[in-house]
Amino acid sequence: MDQEKGPFAGLAAFLSDEVQPLHADLLLFTCCLTSGLIDSTTYNGNTIFVGLGASNQNPRPYGWARSLTSIGCFTIGCFLFARLNRAVGARRRGCLMLSFLIQASIILITASLIESGVISSALDNQSQETTEWNQEVPIVLLSLQSAGQIVASRALGFNEIPTVVITSLLCDLMSDPQLFLLQNEKRDRRVVAFILTLAGAIVGGWVTKATRDIAPILWLSAGIKLSVVIAWGFWKTG
Repeated sequence: MDQEKGPFAGLAAFLSDEVQPLHADLLLFTCCLTSGLIDSTTYNGNTIFVGLGASNQNPRPYGWARSLTSIGCFTIGCFLFARLNRAVGARRRGCLMLSFLIQASIILITASLIESGVISSALDNQSQETTEWNQEVPIVLLSLQSAGQIVASRALGFNEIPTVVITSLLCDLMSDPQLFLLQNEKRDRRVVAFILTLAGAIVGGWVTKATRDIAPILWLSAGIKLSVVIAWGFWKTG
């Protein structure tokens, strides 16, 4: 009986270990890259588009609804991932692995739905007169998963790397009173995060333009997230 409990006890201890946040910013940088990649494939909402759509100034049919969906689902995602952190332990290996596994799984599901033709893979066309409501599905799913990485960045203590909101990152960067010092770790992280997000958006834009399909970028993003799951399994604890 003790022999049966041994492996499970060892696994439980392994998953309950708290990881050291030292150098964890490297994994968050990959999240910035995936944010850029994913943002290049989906119509991402913000309050400006909601306002313009509500006042009939957004040329896309029901574009405001898609923006509102993105904002609402991101908010729900933050709520859920934050509660997961509180229930399991934000810096525990098992919590981080589970969080990023959920994120990767959501992206995989989205890519599978698009690859199978259940959801249209056509890129957004501002001139289209009809609204394909099934394209709300990837917006819902991808907005939910994106919340997981920003919640993780807060839990690990890297508030300067939000991983999803590039405007606040730039604001914090420009507001830094030590912006021009030779040694400034937070500034350096913000710069790297911005570059990777931008690079991801550029790469994603070129790939979707060349393939006329968003699925390849989603598969790549899911692969990156899965690599983060594996990395947490080997991360130093203590």
